Amino acid sequence: MSETADSSTVRVTVFSDYVCPFCYVADRRIRRLAEQVDLEVHWRPVEIHPHTPPEGMPLDQLGYPPDLWERMMMHLGNLAAEEGIRLVERRFTTNSHKALLVAEAARDCGPEVFDRVHQALFFAFFTRSRNIGQVDVLREVAAEAGMGEEAFERALIEPAYEDRLRENFVAARRLGITGVPSFVFGDHVVAGAVPLPHLLQAAREAAGAA
Repeated sequence: MSETADSSTVRVTVFSDYVCPFCYVADRRIRRLAEQVDLEVHWRPVEIHPHTPPEGMPLDQLGYPPDLWERMMMHLGNLAAEEGIRLVERRFTTNSHKALLVAEAARDCGPEVFDRVHQALFFAFFTRSRNIGQVDVLREVAAEAGMGEEAFERALIEPAYEDRLRENFVAARRLGITGVPSFVFGDHVVAGAVPLPHLLQAAREAAGAA
């Protein structure tokens, strides 16, 4: 993924949350897209379930009708298998707010640290079934990904990172985005964990319009 864009670079903004399994799929698809297109990727964390307590709560309290939830999970299983993602069975979800703050602070540590933390948060929640709403878990995940303790502590106390999350939320709403994952290529929004060919088409159209 390109950090320094030139005239051939396709810029994509991805609105995402670490407690959204379809965002995990989207991350893998963006990485595969980057093998075909020179991408400049900007991840913008957006909290999708702000009222979930950090200690977690049962998944059935999210309010989805059982038949819809079953179809969603079947679809998710197929997508995860396509992307080589191992999902463990989970019975809980958690509040992602602090995880999003940590990701924003990791961005200031450089692209390599951010990418490791970004991947580690998805992996911890969906493959290791760890509660990334809890500070002690987040601290361990961030440290394993190479994020320093000082940077981690700044994530939880510096107002600038809260400001960034608010800016991300406002930016999403201005674009009419109400769910994640959502990809923005130029002025074109692609919503959901769409197949890779859809992303490739959007990237090519954005490159042609540049």
